[in-house]
Amino acid sequence: MSALPEQYQRFAQPGPRPAYPAAVELRDEADPIVHVPDPYDPNRSIEVRRSALQPAVRPEPRDLTPQPLFDPLAQRLAAGGVLGAGVGWGAAQLLTAVAGAGAGLLAFALLLLAARLGGARSVTNVRQEVHNHNSWWGSSSTEL
Repeated sequence: MSALPEQYQRFAQPGPRPAYPAAVELRDEADPIVHVPDPYDPNRSIEVRRSALQPAVRPEPRDLTPQPLFDPLAQRLAAGGVLGAGVGWGAAQLLTAVAGAGAGLLAFALLLLAARLGGARSVTNVRQEVHNHNSWWGSSSTEL
C-alpha cells in the first residue's frame, strides 16, 4: 500500500523504486563557485570557490568637505598682528595729539603772561602819503 491518498493512488505507477545516493547534497550546502579576473591575463576569468576568497573590506567614508585656503591658526595670528599694529598706531596718534595740545597750551599761556607783564606801551601811528603826477606824454613825478 502506498502512502498517497486514495484519490491519487491510481496515478502512481507500480514498479521498482529509483535508487537514491547515500549522501544527498543540497543546493545551499555546496560552496558556490565565483568567477574572478585572472591575475596574469585580465581578459580571462578563472573559477574560484567562494570560501577561498577573502571578504571585501568596505573602505571608511572619506570627508569630502573642502579644506580652507589658508591655515585658520595663521589667519588668527595675522589678524592679531594687524590688530596690534592698528592699536599701536592709534595709541601713537593719541599721544602725539596730547603732546601737541600740551605744547599749544604752554605757548598760549606764555603769550598771555607776556601780554600781562608787558607794561605800558606807547602807540605810534605812521601815515604816509604818495602823490603820483602823470603827464600826457608819458612822464610822471612822485611827491612824498
